[in-house]
Order: sequence, then structure tokens, then C-alpha cells
Amino acid sequence: MTGRTLRLRRLRRAVPEGRGGRPAEARGGRVRRRGTQPKVVALGGGRGLSSSLAALRRITGDLTAVVTVADDGGSSGRLRDELGVLPPGDLRKALAALCGDDDWGQTWARVIQHRFQSQGDLHDHAVGNLLIVALWEQLGDPVQALDLVGRLLGAHGRVLPMSAVPLELQALVKGHDPERPEEIGTVRGQATVALTPGEVQSVHVVPHDPPAVPEAVAAVLDADWVVLGPGSWFSSVMPHLLVPELLDALMETKARRVLSLNLAPQPGETDGFSPQRHLEVLGRHAPKLALDVVLADQAAVPDGALLEEAAKRFGAAVELAPVARTDGTPRHDPELLAAAYDRIFRMHGRIGPWR
Repeated sequence: MTGRTLRLRRLRRAVPEGRGGRPAEARGGRVRRRGTQPKVVALGGGRGLSSSLAALRRITGDLTAVVTVADDGGSSGRLRDELGVLPPGDLRKALAALCGDDDWGQTWARVIQHRFQSQGDLHDHAVGNLLIVALWEQLGDPVQALDLVGRLLGAHGRVLPMSAVPLELQALVKGHDPERPEEIGTVRGQATVALTPGEVQSVHVVPHDPPAVPEAVAAVLDADWVVLGPGSWFSSVMPHLLVPELLDALMETKARRVLSLNLAPQPGETDGFSPQRHLEVLGRHAPKLALDVVLADQAAVPDGALLEEAAKRFGAAVELAPVARTDGTPRHDPELLAAAYDRIFRMHGRIGPWR
């Protein structure tokens, strides 16, 4: 038995009873009974993860979001600096995306996303950020507090931080200084990396060996499907691969793995990136990670053959589907994305229909 396997088993045993530590009796879908729903874990942060969650909650009732904790801008950054807490913003967005379409769910989604406008200290703070941090201070347990917020909102799924400590994202960027286009320098902070000029070469986090949240590891190991992306590639997607215990779980799990690509390059962070370039970047950060399916919007792939070639290096098939909104904005349509995920789960699953 390898040290990595022992470490993962210790993490699973660390999950308190009733807190996501269910036995993996149906891991990977191999023994899941016909008629039950797939157990899905979605990894990411920000708008990309919210889009994925809004789609996935339409097709499964067993959904867990594992959210990056490297945000250092806006309300989250201020609370992080002042109180030393995990940045709550991406966790709040994930909870809002899991709210139902009924009056209760939509009212609470608007409330927790509401930002104060004032001339004082409350300016631009989101209500949900303050609620989450208050419960963290009251309960002393980030996971328990997020579960409680989820119950209050009637969230259609669970939200977990990927790491137990706030992380600083650092990137090596070529040409960050326009006057020195060949020079490679270090850019610090998620908010800065997301908008940096120049070409991002790689990212890492500080601390370099951050602890994973045991419930997040258990969720990945017990999943039928793991969905990575879409989202800001270097600042929301890649960080999950930089938490060693979480990356180990992604490689050990029997779940099928889906990589959902973005609809367009992100200004600054991935300017000029082709769909296959996104895969090449992922491969540099996690060369041993295997994938089963790469999902992309058919209108965003100029050369399907090149994308298929890049996907084969991960052992993955490419699925092209219309998943973008029809208003011309580079944003995913929840209904179309849900239909694409549902089709992938049925076509590439190990057993028959889920429902």
C-alpha cells in the first residue's frame, strides 16, 4: 500500500460521522442501482463553477461543490485580511447557484448576493460573506457553518472549501512588464493573476503543501462523476490541482472525470489560448491526471481534430455541444449545459439510465 493511499484513507477517517463520510458503496457508479441519481462533485470557483452548479442541480440531487479559497480581492479580501478567515466570496456564489427556482430559493439567492452601498466600512460587502463569516466565528467549524447556510437557503447540494487554510496564488508570468516582454516575473494574488498582462507560464500556491478539507477528499473519492471547470483557468481551475491531497484523490477516485472548457479566452489570464492550449496547461500542472470526457461548446472549437489529439493524451473523449447562451455573451446557458452533462453521464456512465 502506497503512502499516498494511506494518507487518503486517514483523511477519509477524519470526516466526522454524518458529515460526508459515507462509505463508498457506489463509488464510480459500478454498483449504483438503476434508478438512483449520480453522485457528482464539481470543482472550481467564481462564475464558472456557478454556471456548472446551476446546470448540475437540474439533473442530480447528490451534488457537492469543492471551491477554491485563494480569492484576495473585494469583500472577500477585506474579510480575509481583517479576520484571518477563508475568503467567503466563491463559497457564497456556489451556494447562490444551488438555490432553487422557487420563491424561497430565489429570494435567498438575491439576499446573499446583495452588496451594501455606503460611504462607510460596509461598502461593497456582500450579505452572504458576512453571514458565512459570522457562522464561522460562532461555530468554529467552516464545514459545519457552510452546511448550516445551505440548509437555510434550501440549497440543492453541498458546498465545501478545497483547503482548510486561505491560500495565496502566485504565477510566473512572461512579459508582465510590457517594456521587458521576454522577462519572467512573479505575480502574487488571485485578483492580480486573473487580470495580469503577459503570458502566464505556471501557478502555485502558498503554503506549498496546504491541507485539504477531509470532507472534500471524501466527496471526490465517493463520487460517480467529478466535473472540473469551467472557470478562470489559472485562478479558479488550476488551484485544485495544487492541493496535494485533493490531487491524490482526483487520481485515486474511481469516478469518471469531466473537464468542461471555457467558451472564450479570458482577457489577461488566457489571452490567445485555443481550447487545446487549456488542456496543455492542465497537463503541465498535473501530468498524471487522467480524464474521461472533455466538454466544449461546438462554436468555440475552431479545430476539433487538434482538440481530440490533446484530449487523447489524458485518455479522454471529446464531446461538443451547444452550451452557450444565445445572446452572444460568453456565458453558459444552465439548461443547455445541464442537457450536455446529462447526455455525458448517460453515454459514458458504467451502467444504464440514472433516472
